[in-house]
Amino acid sequence: MPTLTHDAAARDPRRWWALGALVASMLVLGFDLTILNVALPTMARDLGASTGEQQWVADAYVVVFASLMLPAGLLGDRFGRRRMLITGLAVFLAGSLVGALVDDVTPVIVARALMGVGGALVMPLSMAVLPSLFGPDERTKAVGAVSTASALGLPLGPIVGGWLLDHFWWGSVFLVNVPMAAIGITACAFLLPETRDPASPKVDAVSTALTAAGLSILIYAIIEAPHRGWGDPLILGFLATSLVLVALLVVRERRSARPMLDLSLLAQRGFLLNTLAATLVMFVLSGLMFVLPQYLQAVLGHDAFATGVRMLPMMGGLLVASRGAQPLLARFGARAVISAGLVALAFAAILGSRTSVADGYGFTALWLSIAGLGFGFAVVPAMSAALGALPRDRAGSGSGLLMTVRQVGSAIGIALLGSLLASAYSDRLDTSGLPRAAAATATDSVVGAHVVAAQLSDRALAASANASYLHGMDLVLLVSGIAALVTALLAAALLPSAQPAGPAPRQDTDMAPAPADAGQ
Repeated sequence: MPTLTHDAAARDPRRWWALGALVASMLVLGFDLTILNVALPTMARDLGASTGEQQWVADAYVVVFASLMLPAGLLGDRFGRRRMLITGLAVFLAGSLVGALVDDVTPVIVARALMGVGGALVMPLSMAVLPSLFGPDERTKAVGAVSTASALGLPLGPIVGGWLLDHFWWGSVFLVNVPMAAIGITACAFLLPETRDPASPKVDAVSTALTAAGLSILIYAIIEAPHRGWGDPLILGFLATSLVLVALLVVRERRSARPMLDLSLLAQRGFLLNTLAATLVMFVLSGLMFVLPQYLQAVLGHDAFATGVRMLPMMGGLLVASRGAQPLLARFGARAVISAGLVALAFAAILGSRTSVADGYGFTALWLSIAGLGFGFAVVPAMSAALGALPRDRAGSGSGLLMTVRQVGSAIGIALLGSLLASAYSDRLDTSGLPRAAAATATDSVVGAHVVAAQLSDRALAASANASYLHGMDLVLLVSGIAALVTALLAAALLPSAQPAGPAPRQDTDMAPAPADAGQ
């Protein structure tokens, strides 16, 4: 397709169809993580996946996405944004197709990693192609449409995923991506102009490898620690290796004339503290999205669609707060709003840690709604203030670093909080009197315990599994609440008191790791 001039693109009526394709692509990425979280209990039952394997199904996407997002953007600059966007959608489609057709948990993890490669290409390039399609008078509307599509994935993911799981097999949560990605590929091929930036820096393959290896090894060590023990030589060796790789990455980036990750930005207090606040929110949100569906399905006994509906209070609170934060920022400033959001999140998590087996969904809906408000009031102002603390000419590199650190927080949240849950659950579960194979299945996950209990008509095992899972979930919530409260105190004490109350960045309202960040 010939390269279009800017004026030609601005007058071309096909630009709105192209925008529709980009919106569809971002919508798929937006609900991918939340749709998967609803599916994890079903996959655990049908595939016999342990808690650790479920963590990898969720984390494989996030780890790859976080490692490749910045180099993916550079690839688009050098080789053509349309070409790499189509490549990303094709890879995402292929990963979704593989995930839908396999029948074992290991290929599912591989498929999720492949989808992470595609997502890392699609996410930054969907925004990068907009200036070539729309003039300044239309660009804000276009950016808003793409950003809204990503944010809408948060509430749509659980609903769509729950409906699919109630009517089809678990692979349908992957298969739903295929037609939307195919439409996106076709539309991009025929409607998008090709743009590139020949002056962009080359992709630093060594830094990319160090990032991917260091993060993957760290996540592996955290997920395996509950089974092997934190003092196991293999776990300690992996932790040490990951620290060495991250240290090498830091040294390399600090010595580079044009670093892929501009770590010198972390020397600026406003950027550093706001980035840490946003990352803590992603850490807690990702961990909570991992543990909550299993509680709603396995312990409370809801089906997949009902589980998706019951997660909406948190999503609704998050979206309401992220859209309503601006008036509070204008009146009270970023420091007060961020600190209050973190306090609300801490209160919700500590309140949730009082959940017992006898409690119904009403209590859960209460603390989920408060948690959603806390998430929204903390993360959007924190990200806006982080970028506002930077010189204008470094906003691009700062945004890339912020998005990468957020994704790392998501990956570690799933791994660390999931491992804390797995350890507490397995330590508390009573498997006495069970055959060895049955005991191992029950210990792997609460879903496995309920499968064994149903096969053996063992009500005591089901009750023990529910109580053990609630013990682990309450511990996760308590740790999350304490972490949020400590971060709130640090934000209140150390954030600059006078910060410009600029508009919240709509492009960053995708809270999931995803994706969209959702996410997953």
